[in-house]
Order: sequence, then structure tokens, then C-alpha cells
Amino acid sequence: MSKKDNKKNGFLRTGNWLTRMFMGADKQYTDEKLKEMEEAKNAAQVSDVEEIVSPTRQIINNFFSKKLAVGALIFLISMFLFVLIGPKFMPTYTDSYTEVTQKSVEPGLDMMSVPKELEGDIKDIDSWGSFSVGLSNSGKVYVWGATKLGTTKIDIADIPEDVQNAKIEMIAAGIDHIIAIDENGKIHGWGYNRFGQYSVDQEILDNPNIAAMPEEIRDGIDVSKIKKLTAGYQCTAILMEDGTLYVWGNKLAYANIDKFLVDTKFKDIDFTLNYVVGIPERANGVYTGQRGLYDQVKKNVTGETKDIGKFLGKRKIEEIETTNSNICLRLDDNSICFIGDFSQNDKPAPTLPEGEYFVDIGSGTYHYAGITNKGNVYSWGGNTFGQSNEPKDASGASKLFVGAFQNYTVDANNKLVSRWGLKGYLFGTDTYGADVFKRIVNGGKMTMTIGAVAVIISSIIGIMVGCIAGYFGGKVDILLMRITEIVSAIPFIPFAMILSAIMAQMTLSENMRIFIIMCILGVLSWTGIARLVRGQVLVARENEYVLAAQAMGVKESKIAFKHILPNIISVIMVNLTLNFASCMLTESSLSYLGFGVAYPKPTWGNMLNGANNATVIGNYWWQWVFTALFLALTTICINILGDALRDVMDPKSNIEK
Repeated sequence: MSKKDNKKNGFLRTGNWLTRMFMGADKQYTDEKLKEMEEAKNAAQVSDVEEIVSPTRQIINNFFSKKLAVGALIFLISMFLFVLIGPKFMPTYTDSYTEVTQKSVEPGLDMMSVPKELEGDIKDIDSWGSFSVGLSNSGKVYVWGATKLGTTKIDIADIPEDVQNAKIEMIAAGIDHIIAIDENGKIHGWGYNRFGQYSVDQEILDNPNIAAMPEEIRDGIDVSKIKKLTAGYQCTAILMEDGTLYVWGNKLAYANIDKFLVDTKFKDIDFTLNYVVGIPERANGVYTGQRGLYDQVKKNVTGETKDIGKFLGKRKIEEIETTNSNICLRLDDNSICFIGDFSQNDKPAPTLPEGEYFVDIGSGTYHYAGITNKGNVYSWGGNTFGQSNEPKDASGASKLFVGAFQNYTVDANNKLVSRWGLKGYLFGTDTYGADVFKRIVNGGKMTMTIGAVAVIISSIIGIMVGCIAGYFGGKVDILLMRITEIVSAIPFIPFAMILSAIMAQMTLSENMRIFIIMCILGVLSWTGIARLVRGQVLVARENEYVLAAQAMGVKESKIAFKHILPNIISVIMVNLTLNFASCMLTESSLSYLGFGVAYPKPTWGNMLNGANNATVIGNYWWQWVFTALFLALTTICINILGDALRDVMDPKSNIEK
């Protein structure tokens, strides 16, 4: 700057000083402030002004800028709600519930999907297992539901051509086969035939455990003289008007009555799960062959049992309907009563008003349904799948058909009026007949609970050990770190398996066993977080705020846990998230190996263990795919969330990247 310019600036500063001295500075400073504000406003319009935000706000903004992490968070929240709230919508679910007639059913919700062609012309509907068969008044046969029969590669929906071309008069469905009789009396069958359910060959004739179809009806039977056609567990029965009973198939399914078929005439018969029961013409009771006659009866499914002779008096048993474990009797005065075993949760039969009585009753696997002379429809008995929740309005119904877990009502024009019961299984069933979807929901709750408790235990131990070792150092640090190394050197899976094997020999309740598994996971998995906390504390204890606290005489424990620990909490939170996924996988691994939570209590691990064989993997994909998918997605999302938290809480990690 030249001397001339310096002299000019000097005059300006002198002038400004004199102005402020004699005229005051308010106006000048006000003008200058307004000018500065105007310049700042103009500058803000040209470029953004950096906003100062809190660290917490910055972490939140950074996290929600990561779309993948936000998606993982939403999925995890949904999953937690799914496994925590889901069981509340399954009031009838129990861990121990299995169903032999519903083993390895494929996914689907079509068990009540009556074909459109049949809905307006229904003559009969029957089912015993996972599929249903229907017959129209024109003699056509229809099949729906879970129609593939296990590993046999048989699809029972493939109706034989000779059946399609014939006019069928009667049908019956067993657990793995269908029997149909045409107008000419020819007996047709299809499905599984290992036990001679519908055809005869030399191998069947030579097998002492199989009863072949009686020779006198192989070439045909007089349809007009058939009183009842029914099928059961790998066997079939035909009751004639004259009381003759023909039974064939697996002898074990009716061994109770096999020796009495020649000499006994029956008014009615039906299959339970393991045997045939009937009403003999010469006795007023329910006949079970080797078991004799039932001698106790109930007025309803609940209440006291009474002597059957005294209860019946002069009344005669006209008809029986059976479930897997009990029997409903319809008497000649149109009243009903029961014999057999009933669950405490069974829905009782209705008490009908005076003048109303049942004109038709059908039975399923665990339930009954009936229609009265007033046209009212009722269901009672087992209600696991809502099969006993009859519709509030079934007006117009004149006929009733009851399947294994389904019910159908038909009007006078043979049109379908209503249906209720089991629609199917969203994720199919396992090899025991349990609903895979319900077990995934309840198993997820167990797996996540075990993982969460194990993480809490391991975190408490690890944080305490790491914080003490890192802050005090010296001999304390050496001792605690040597203990940490010893624990970390223990082979985790073999040690946990040994402890689980020892527990298996002890008389422990299932809840105690689960609690011990949580403790084992927690006690053996704290070493990683202990080392991490120790390293962070070693760095943090050199900061000025620690020195200031020491100078003020603050207790050492308070400095370690109330001053240092909160400053490294972000690192701990990230580690907790990742450890949660690890504990879930470890529990699943133990259960998968058979050393964790035992069946029937579900976890994702023991569900995968139940599918750990070539037959299931090759034929029943749904038994492991859905469980593996839930476990994989949950652990992956937890890891994604943990990585995202590490990035947003630790600015250095972003700089390094």
C-alpha cells in the first residue's frame, strides 16, 4: 500500500473517531449492523449455511440415510412383533400338538376349496386325512386339498380314467386312498395300495398282516344293498343292509374286531384311529370286539359317566359317529349321548330346545357336527382349527357333510350353503403333523429370548471385567486377561454339548433346562466384549476429564463406570447387536445338533434338526426352507444393523473407508 493510501486511511479513521466522539456511535453502529445483516442475508441466498446439530441428531440423520440399514431395522421390528404378539392370536396352539393324519402336508390354504363344478350339485363329501373327495349327483368325482401322498409320488387328485368314465354312486376317503362304487357295483380305488386298500395281488395275498378285499365282492357288489361305505387308516369297510360287514386292508387298523366278523351282524359301524366299532344287532351297546362292549356313557362330552345299561333303559342305539378317541350315539328317541375319552378343552354339545332334535350327525377327527329338524346347524368337540365354530347363519341347510377338520352344509337343491374348519397350512406341517407356521412363530420367540438373555448375561460379565482390567491395569489387568484367555480357549460347541448331555441325565423341567442353556451361552461368550471394553478404557483413561475427576477425589469405581463407560457406550452397543445374532445362531446350532431345547418345545434350531435327513430335504422342502429363511434373514438384518450403528457412531470408521 502506498504512502498516499495510508494517509487517506488515517484521515478516515480520525474522521470516524471524531464522529463517534461528538455525534454518538449509535447511528453509525446501527447502520453498520444493518449492513452486515443484509450482507449475511444475501450470502445465505447464494450458499447454504452449515447447520450445527447435536451428536445424537447427527447419528440419527446418518443412520436414516442408509436405506439398507433402515430396511433391516423395519424387518427386525416386524419380526419381534411377529414372534411376541403372534402367539396371542393362536389360542388353541400347544407345543405338544401333533396329528397323525396331517403328517408332512404341503403348504396351501385349499382344503375347503370345493371345485366350482361341484358347488351346485353336491351328493356327498368325505375326508379322513389331508384331502377331500366329492361326488356330484351326476356321478362325477372331484378331489381337492393336499393331494400328494408323502414320498410315494402319488397325487390322489389324478382320478383314474375308468372312474371318470363311470357313474359313481358311493365314495369314501381314507388317509391315503379313495374307494368308489359305480352304478354297476364295480369297486374302484386309487391312491396308496401297499396294504391292499383297493386291489389284490399275490404279494398282498401272501402277507399275513394284510386282509385282501373279500373274494365275493371283487367282481362287483349290489349297490342297492349297501348300507354304508367308509374308509379309515389304510383300510376300507362296507356294511350291508343285512348286517354283513366286509373289511379289508391293514389288519392292524381293525385287529380288535377281525375274529368277530363272521359271527356278528351290525346295525352300524365306523372307524376310530386304531380300530372299528359297531352296533351289534343282538346287543344294545357299542361293540369293540376284543374289548367287548363299552359299559360307561356320558350325557355330554363333559359331566359324569354313567352305567350304559341304566342310562339307556329301553332306548335303542340307532346310529354311531366316531372321532379318533370317542363316539357319539344317536338313540331311537332322537337324543344323543357319548362314550370314550374327551379333552377338557372340548366344546360341549348343545342343549336343544324342546321339540328340536338332530336328524343328521357327522364326525371328523376330533369333532362332531349336526343338523336339526329345525334346520339349525351345530358343531362341538375338538376345536383346534375352528372346526367346531359353526357359522351364525346357516339358514337353508338341509344336509351336512363332515370331514376330518372341515364341515359343509348343502341346501335342498344340493347347492353349497356354508363351510367352516381347517383351510390348510400356510407353511405346511412337519413329520409329526404339527403346523410349521405356528411353530416358527413360537420357536422364534424362544430363539430370540434365549439370544437376548444370553447377550445380557455375557455383556454384564464382559463389561465389568473389561472396565476393571482396563482402568486399573497392572496386576489386576494381567489376572483378569489371563482368566479371559482361559475361558476363550474353551472349545465352545463341544463344551456346551457336554453340559447339555449331562443335563439330559438329570431330572430337570423343560423351563429349567432352557434357563441353564441361556446361562451357558452367556457365561461362555463374554470374552470378546471384555477385550473390546478393556481396549477402549485403556484409551479413555488418559483423557483430561479422567485426570480432573481423580484430582477432585472421585472414587475409582465411579470414574470407571460413570465417567469412562458412558463415553464408550457406542462401541458396546454395536458389539451387543452383533453378539445377539451370534447367540441366536449358537442356540440354533446346539438345538440343531440335538443338545439344545428339546422337542416338542420349538426353536428355530430344533426345527431344522427335525428336518435333518435326506427324506425331508428331498421331499418336504417346506419343513426346512421357511425356518432357515426366517433364521437367516433375522441374523443378517441384525448384522446389517450392527454394521450401520458402528459406521454412524464411529466417525473414524467412515474416514478410514
